[in-house]
Amino acid sequence: MSDAQSYMLPCGRDVEAVWERLDIVDTGVATTHDLRCEYCSAARDSLLVLREVTGELASEEIEPPLGLTGRIMSAVRAEVRRHSMLALPTAEPGGVRISEQAVAAVLRFAADTVDGVRARRCRITAAESDGAVEVAMSLAVSYRDFAAAAVDEVRERVQAAAAARIGISVVRLDLTVEDLYDE
Repeated sequence: MSDAQSYMLPCGRDVEAVWERLDIVDTGVATTHDLRCEYCSAARDSLLVLREVTGELASEEIEPPLGLTGRIMSAVRAEVRRHSMLALPTAEPGGVRISEQAVAAVLRFAADTVDGVRARRCRITAAESDGAVEVAMSLAVSYRDFAAAAVDEVRERVQAAAAARIGISVVRLDLTVEDLYDE
């Protein structure tokens, strides 16, 4: 017995049978039970309301929210970027690979830990030597809290995060300050 047929009314008829016979009562071919049973009648009234409301919902035209296409395209672009993989140095057979997107996220986070700095874009490129990458990162800096030494601190933290958290070395790190922000 399916879940839809398992709900029995006190009269012994299941709700699925009442649903199947909704339109029969109006056609004049209903049984005495269909016409006089208080349980079937109450279930039929509830099911008619349910059918009407779901019909209204199904026919309602809904406009997609603003920016939906942009969010979908961002997800598609992110999925495409996940396919760019870097080989990590390992002594294990078979090798280990990590997405460039994951590496970029770790390196952006390291840059964000410097006061007055927010990482923006981060492009990772595999270098010629194993376990090494070249990084190009753009930054936004706070015009109130930014100190010139912060760029050197970003450089140190990004290189340290690459080595300690991922196990790769950064052989080239191009940092570009491209924006100012106000806290």
